[in-house]
Amino acid sequence: MDSKKLQVQTPLILAPVPVVLVACAHEKLGYNLLTIAWCGVDCSSPEMIHVSIRPGRHSYRMIKESGCFTVNVPTVELTRQVDLCGVISGKDGDKFERAGLTAIPASKVEAPLVAECPVNIECELREVLELGVHHMFIGEVVAKQASADLVTDGKLDLTDLPLIVYVNGEYRVLGDVVGRSGFSLK
Repeated sequence: MDSKKLQVQTPLILAPVPVVLVACAHEKLGYNLLTIAWCGVDCSSPEMIHVSIRPGRHSYRMIKESGCFTVNVPTVELTRQVDLCGVISGKDGDKFERAGLTAIPASKVEAPLVAECPVNIECELREVLELGVHHMFIGEVVAKQASADLVTDGKLDLTDLPLIVYVNGEYRVLGDVVGRSGFSLK
C-alpha cells in the first residue's frame, strides 16, 4: 500500500458500518420501518445503542413522540428488502407489506419486531442529540431476542450469520475471521 496520504472528499470514511432495520409505532401513524447504517453501541451497562435519523424522515416523528424503537439485524437474504426500506417513504404506504416483511409484537415496547430478522433489540428512547443533518436517538435496551438456533446456554453466537454492512453506498457481507479478542497477547 502506498504510504503517501491524500485528502479525500468522500462523505463517510469510517466503514464498514452495520445495516439494521429500525421499526417504530405511533398511535396515529401506525407502524413504519426504515433502513439505518448510522447505528452503534454506546454503553454496556446500562446497555444503550443509537440510531441517527434525519428530521425529515417519516420515522423521526414516530420515534420521538412514541419514545421507543426496535433495532432488527438482517442477514444477506434480506438485502433487497433492506434496500427497499431505505429508499421508499413510509408516508407513501406500509413498508412492511411492500417489502414482504412481518411485523410482530415486541415484549416491552410498542414498536414491532421484524420476524424475518434473526436478532431483535427493543429500545426505550432516552435522549435525542441534534448533531446536524442527523439527530442521534439514544435508546436503552430493554429486551433482546434471537432465533433459537443462534443461542446456546443464553449466549448469542453470530459466527455463521451472513450479516450485511454498508461501505461507500454498497451492501457487503462480512468475511473471514482474522483474529479474536486478546489473540495478540498469546
